[in-house]
Amino acid sequence: MSEDRTTATESGARARTRRAIVDAAVVLLAGDPTASLGDVAAAAGVGRTTVHRYFPERSDLLAAIGTDVLEKVAAATERARLDDGPAAKALERLCQEYFELGDGLTLMFETPQLANWSGWEEETAADEHFLRTVRRGHAEGSIDPELDGEWVRNLVWALLYSAWEHTRTAGASKHSAMTLCLHTLRKAIAP
Repeated sequence: MSEDRTTATESGARARTRRAIVDAAVVLLAGDPTASLGDVAAAAGVGRTTVHRYFPERSDLLAAIGTDVLEKVAAATERARLDDGPAAKALERLCQEYFELGDGLTLMFETPQLANWSGWEEETAADEHFLRTVRRGHAEGSIDPELDGEWVRNLVWALLYSAWEHTRTAGASKHSAMTLCLHTLRKAIAP
């Protein structure tokens, strides 16, 4: 095997291991924010020393989770096609995309350390696109103009959190929780 191919294979393996650790940590910490790095290692199917090699401190793992969640939010925002069709429908698509990020976003809401993380941007490109969509909805008449963009954004996050909680605590299916979320959103933002 050539040296370049060996390096690429190692890089691929390292990336997969890192991804497995971050993914396991998101799911585990969303359910138990006090879980240890040893618990994360077990959930990821790796040794504790492996986790420490990638993330020497808990704060390093939390920073990686924060970066990962922000990247997923950006990708979900793109998939929602916020510039297509009526703005109110675009926000519904966005809710559906964001709903699939449940564990990661729940963790962001429930872990104060992540809100204070230096990599957390106050206004991301996704936030700005959201606010532009609300303004477009005001102009086209699909979103109540008395509801300012920040209010609508906070409303969407509150509805999503309620939907995730409904699945976790009430045992509702994802489908029924999303149906309730979208139904409430439609009524709340209607002009």
